[in-house]
Amino acid sequence: MSSTVLSLRMDGELLDRLRQHAAKRGMSVQDYVVQTLIRDDFDERFKAAVDETEKFYGLT
Repeated sequence: MSSTVLSLRMDGELLDRLRQHAAKRGMSVQDYVVQTLIRDDFDERFKAAVDETEKFYGLT
């Protein structure tokens, strides 16, 4: 898989919170942010699949 650079500008308080969350998990801030985005993307795709399944079976 190839990678691309994404730069973010954020305030210091948010970065400090991200550092704390990442440290609790033994991760870098970069890895923590990437994993959070991957998890959120999965949640959205899973919800869409559930919605489509409910439509198919006429549950909604």
